[in-house]
Formats: sequence, structure tokens, C-alpha cells
Amino acid sequence: MVRAGRLNRRVLIQRRGTTQDDAGQPVQGDWVDFTQVWADIKHKSGLEAVRSDVPASVVNASIRIRYRTDVDATMRVLYGGIVYGIQAVLPDEAGRRFVDLVCQVVPERAE
Repeated sequence: MVRAGRLNRRVLIQRRGTTQDDAGQPVQGDWVDFTQVWADIKHKSGLEAVRSDVPASVVNASIRIRYRTDVDATMRVLYGGIVYGIQAVLPDEAGRRFVDLVCQVVPERAE
């Protein structure tokens, strides 16, 4: 069982909403709230670099939540004003106790 004390951050998971264009075709819309869950956030690594004379920062994180099957890599996590883009979803299939979300902090301008 995942110990509740480790899941000590209340995070918001969002997904892209869909709308229709003038022709009735589906178009990706704005981010909409999907669910709030308790999580354990661990920042794994970071990298500062200069690309095309522009400073760039990459921060990788692992966010552990209780086991569920409805979260995927098209979603994002919000916590404390930080946006985490989900890169991969790693479920604990054997024990079905948790899901690890491999994330990267999304720069403010890229949202």
C-alpha cells in the first residue's frame, strides 16, 4: 500500500478539451480540469543550457499518485504554480498500488 504520508501534495491533473471548427471537425481546445489527487513529487534532475543564444532550463520530475488507469501522456499536472508535462505513465501493474508520472517542467512561455 502507498503510505498516505508520502502522498502529501494535492495536485491538479488537466487534459486538453476538444471543440469543433466551422466544418464540425474536432480541434484541441484549452486545458480543462480532469481530477485532483494526492501525490508525491520528486525532482530528479535539471539542466541549464544555452540554445540559439537563449537560456534554456530542463527540470525532470517524478510524480507518484495512487493507482488509476485514466491518466495518460497527453495530460499535464499543476502544483504550486508549476506546470509539469507528463512524458510517460509508469503503472505498478503487479501491485496496482501506484502510478509514477515521468514529467518535465513546462516553461511558462510554452504553455
